Amino acid sequence: MNELITWLPPELSTLPRYVVALAIGLLMGLERERNPAAKAGLRTFALTALLAVLTAHLATVLGEPWLTGIGMLLVGAMMIAAYMHSPTQADSDPGTTTVAALLLCYGLGILVWHNEIQLAVMLGIAATVLLYFKPELRGISQKLSRRDLLSVLQFAVLALIILPLLPNQSYGPYGALNPYQIWWMVVLIAGVGLAGYAALRLVGQQRGAVMLGLLGGLVSSTATTLSFSRHARANRALMPTAVTVIVLANLVVLARLGVLAAVLAPAVLPQLLPVLLGGLVVGGLGAAYGVQQLRPQGDPPALEMSNPTELRTALGFGLMYGVVLLAAAWLSDWLGTGGLYGVALVSGLTDVDAITLSSLRLHNLDKLSVAVLVNVITLAVLANLAFKSTLALTIGGWQMARHAIAGMGTVGLGLVVAWAIIRGFSA
Repeated sequence: MNELITWLPPELSTLPRYVVALAIGLLMGLERERNPAAKAGLRTFALTALLAVLTAHLATVLGEPWLTGIGMLLVGAMMIAAYMHSPTQADSDPGTTTVAALLLCYGLGILVWHNEIQLAVMLGIAATVLLYFKPELRGISQKLSRRDLLSVLQFAVLALIILPLLPNQSYGPYGALNPYQIWWMVVLIAGVGLAGYAALRLVGQQRGAVMLGLLGGLVSSTATTLSFSRHARANRALMPTAVTVIVLANLVVLARLGVLAAVLAPAVLPQLLPVLLGGLVVGGLGAAYGVQQLRPQGDPPALEMSNPTELRTALGFGLMYGVVLLAAAWLSDWLGTGGLYGVALVSGLTDVDAITLSSLRLHNLDKLSVAVLVNVITLAVLANLAFKSTLALTIGGWQMARHAIAGMGTVGLGLVVAWAIIRGFSA
């Protein structure tokens, strides 16, 4: 934009801003033109965007900033008068969406004049997407239950109310306990779980074993393993489906760990990612072979999942994370890497997220090398796979567990082989 302005004569230096505003207005107006009940379409939105830039231009030149506010009031009054003069049918669009969109278009024009061009364009595209996908958004809202909406509100409380209030300061031995960082981990894990939970609710659980395994792994691979081990014991015909869901859910754990590492400590990815990819590739091939051999058929049973954003669940994970973090820092200082590996094996039995996040935190504090971090996460995942294999055997029985253990074994084999190769190259 700045390069273009330098090529224009001084009297036309503001022309590109009018062009950008016009493009935003045309984009939003094009979508509104598709709605027969809307009182504003392509031309009205385009003219409103131009009016916004012109008003801001005049306000700047004349030194009268109130002109922009008067312009917004006039645009809103014009649209309200249009709907009052010619009201739509009771079952059609009452016009509030179009009025809001037109006022937003005017505001985006003001942003363009003040050189917030990228932000204005992004907001204009986002607004057009919201306008265009009205049927899909309405369908999503109709699928959500009161409990689902409560989950979203609880996540908002965790992320937008509790998190900003916590002090971002290190406390305790080794400076390992930072309330803000601990709760940020809680928000991160709750957000991942909520995404999987919402996907299960919106996509539906009767979409096949593959889809259910992938989404179940996002919410909780342990809960998925437990639930489908019970289903396999209660109904032997569900054994192929249960095995498929369990193995895929545990594959997703590796993808989750990769995402967490990319968000919290991208510098570790060159050494950690190949190990995770080894488990994913070998485990994925094993899962594909198992699906071909077992051929799960029919709709899988419902997967019972608890709300991942409940305050009790969040506090429990936060406490676990803090304890693991403190234990890892203490034992690492006292016993060296051996103590940290012991924490990884023990904590990884039930929850691989806590030890992974605590290790990433220690790495960011320069208390843990990348090589040791990779070892810790690998050990934690192997311990977690062993625990879930035992869970499948104890609850699901040998007939189901032998297939599930074979599938999870391929995941562990891929991890170990990739880890050994990485160690060989770095030696």
